[in-house]
Amino acid sequence: MARDDEGYPIVLTADRTLMSEYGGGIFLGFSACVPRGLIRDGLYFSLFCPSVDVNEDGSPVVAPCGTRKVEAALIEYGLDEKDVFVAHPDHLEKAVGPRTKVLGITENDPLGIGPATSTFTHILGGESYMTVKFREIINHPAVKRFKPKIIVGGPGAWQLEASDVRRMLGIDCVVIGEGERVVGPLFEKALNGDMLPEVVYGEIVDIDEIPVIRGATVSGIVEIARGCGRGCAFCVPTMLRYRCLPIDHILKEVKVNLKAGRQPLLHAEDVLRYGAKGIKVNQKAVTKLFRAVKECDGVENINISHFALSSVVDAPEVVEEISTIVGADEERWMSGQTGIETGSPRLMRMHMAGKCRPFKPEDWPRVVVEAFEILSENHWVPCCTLIMGLPGETQVDIDLTLSLVEELRPFKSLIVPLFFVAVGGLRSKAESFTLDEVTPKHCELLVKCWEHNLEWLPVLLKEWSKMAIKNRFLRYGLTRVLSYGAKRTRELLKICEREYSYDLQAMIRDFRSGRRTVLPISVRVLKPLLRA
Repeated sequence: MARDDEGYPIVLTADRTLMSEYGGGIFLGFSACVPRGLIRDGLYFSLFCPSVDVNEDGSPVVAPCGTRKVEAALIEYGLDEKDVFVAHPDHLEKAVGPRTKVLGITENDPLGIGPATSTFTHILGGESYMTVKFREIINHPAVKRFKPKIIVGGPGAWQLEASDVRRMLGIDCVVIGEGERVVGPLFEKALNGDMLPEVVYGEIVDIDEIPVIRGATVSGIVEIARGCGRGCAFCVPTMLRYRCLPIDHILKEVKVNLKAGRQPLLHAEDVLRYGAKGIKVNQKAVTKLFRAVKECDGVENINISHFALSSVVDAPEVVEEISTIVGADEERWMSGQTGIETGSPRLMRMHMAGKCRPFKPEDWPRVVVEAFEILSENHWVPCCTLIMGLPGETQVDIDLTLSLVEELRPFKSLIVPLFFVAVGGLRSKAESFTLDEVTPKHCELLVKCWEHNLEWLPVLLKEWSKMAIKNRFLRYGLTRVLSYGAKRTRELLKICEREYSYDLQAMIRDFRSGRRTVLPISVRVLKPLLRA
C-alpha cells in the first residue's frame, strides 16, 4: 500500500493487548485483565503478550477480528481501499499524519470494568494492562498532534456511553453494537469534516451484509455465527438474534488466514449450535462445517472459541465426531470457553433459564457434571467462568456452587470465578458486585476454584506448551514464570484459608497497609530469562 508522509485518511487500530496471539494460547489473553505491575512490563510483553509481527509500514500481519470486519465493511461501502489502513498501536506515527481524518479503535474493556478485569483489579488493586494500553492510543503523540476524529467500537464500547467519560478521554463517537450498516456513513462523515453523533447504536445486520475479511486475524479467528438468543440477563451477546454464516463465507476467511500461516479458530457464542434453527444442536450442520474446514488445503488443526455445556449434553455424539475430525487426543486436546456461572438452579431460573435449554434449570448441576464427563472422554478441556454476586444470591446458592465445583475436581479444566457486572438486561436493574460485598463464603468459593486450577495447572501447562508454543525461549520463560506464580498463589490461598478464615477483605487490607508483604518474583527465577 503506497503511503506518503502525510498519513492515511482512515487509520484503524486496537490496543496492544489485542495485538498478540499469546504464544498460541488465546485464553492466556485473560492476562490483559490483571493489574499492570505484577511482573515487569518487559517480561509481560515478551512472555505473556508478545506482539504479532509488524510490516515495515507499521501494519500488523494479523489484527483483531473486529478490526478486520470494520476494514472490510468500509471498503464494501465504497471507501477507497488505499485510504483505509490498519496500524499496529506501537507504530501509529507511521500511519497518522496531516491527512488522517479519523482513527477507529477496537476495544474490549477500555475502562477496566468488565467481569474479568474488575475481579482482578478489585482484589489485586491497580489498573489492567488493557485499560493502560487503550489510554496510550488516545494520548499517542501523533494523535494529539494531528487530532483526527476518534471513533471507538468493539465489545467494550458500552463503557464509553456516558458523555462525561467521552469528553474526558477526547473520544468523538462511540459505536455500540454491530457495525456493518453504520461504519461506512459514519467514517465518510468524518472524512468530510462533518459533525459526528456522539453515540451510534449499530443495528443487527443480516448475514449477507457481513463482508469477508481482507486481512488475516489474530490466532486465525473466523466468525461462524453471531448472537446467541439464550437470553441470559447479564450478557449482551445472548440478547442478539442468532445467525449463522454460510460455509462458503467461512471457508473464504479460513483461506485468508491460511495465507498468513494461521490455522482456523472458529468463533461463535456456541460453536456446537452452528446451523441450528432453534436451541437443539444440528448434528449434520456442525459436522459438515468441521469437515469442510478440515478439508481446506493447509488446515492441520481446528480450534474453537466458545461452546455451551447444555449443547454438549444435548449432542454428545457431535463432540465425539468433532474430536475425530480434528484428531483430538491426550497430547493435542481441544479447548474452549464456556460458562458454568452457578450451581444454583434457583439462580439459573432467575437470570439464565435459556442457558439450560433444552434442559430445565433444576437439571443444571447434573448437566454440568455430565458435560464435563463427555468433554473429558473426548479430549476437550473447558475453560469455565463462574459468577459471584448474582442479584438475589444467598449463602445457600453459594454452597450449591461449592458442591458443584467439588464434583468437577477430577476433570482437567480451568474454573475462573468472576464478579457480577451489571450489563445486558440487568444494566439498569442491578448493581455490579464489588469487593465490599465479598463474604467469607464467596471467598471460600474463590479459593476452591483456584485450588482446582492450581491442581491442574502443571499438567495443562506442560501439555499446552508442547502443543502450542513453538518458540523454545517463550515456552521455557512462560513455564518458569507461571509455575513460580502458581506456587506463590497456592501460598496466598493457604494464608487466606488458615489465617484469615476466608476473610478476603481483611487479608487485602493487611497487604495494602504493609502489615503483610508480597515478595516480588525472585531474581533467581528471572536470571535465566534476563540472560537470554
